[in-house]
Amino acid sequence: MKQNVLVIDLDRCIGCYGCSVACKMENGVALGSSRNRVLTIGPTGTYPDVQMYWLPVMCQQCADPACVKVCPTGACYKRSDDGVVLIDQEKCIGCKSCHRACPYEINNFNNEMRVMDKCTLCTQLTEKGEKPACVKNCSGRAMIFGDINDPDSDVSLALKEAGSENVYSLRDVGTHPSVRYILRRDKWIDVIPQECSQQDGRKR
Repeated sequence: MKQNVLVIDLDRCIGCYGCSVACKMENGVALGSSRNRVLTIGPTGTYPDVQMYWLPVMCQQCADPACVKVCPTGACYKRSDDGVVLIDQEKCIGCKSCHRACPYEINNFNNEMRVMDKCTLCTQLTEKGEKPACVKNCSGRAMIFGDINDPDSDVSLALKEAGSENVYSLRDVGTHPSVRYILRRDKWIDVIPQECSQQDGRKR
């Protein structure tokens, strides 16, 4: 079964927020909302042995998405043809159940439309053979898009080259997130995004 995802090479991410800006521009994301947050992990350690990296967080395209399970109207659903989790805003009643259920805090409430909103992997672009806006505009070429179940896809080849010992995912709390992160240079910090937001003192 096809599963489109993002693979993000954190060694190449420079924390420029270009992915967030590109996403907003492409998808008309409402003011004060973001489909793609860039969290600061660290600094950790004791000088001079310290480390810090940036962690872009968007919809994790979970294999067993909690948002789909709790949605009372069926507005949240996972497509069978490419595995992308979407929200049908025509069916959404803005109850925020999906936001409360998501362990990664990636569903946003659109105050203007009074419905929920989230990363769509830019299906309006990928269905035409293009890449998502965040991937196209990543200045560090850290973001890769493709079918993780296709061994010859760009994402699968990147993961193979990195080696399994350098590949991570956000903490699995039963949803089985599909997005993968590559980190060779620093030590992976096993957290979930809301913990990072609280430590960082910033909500994005």
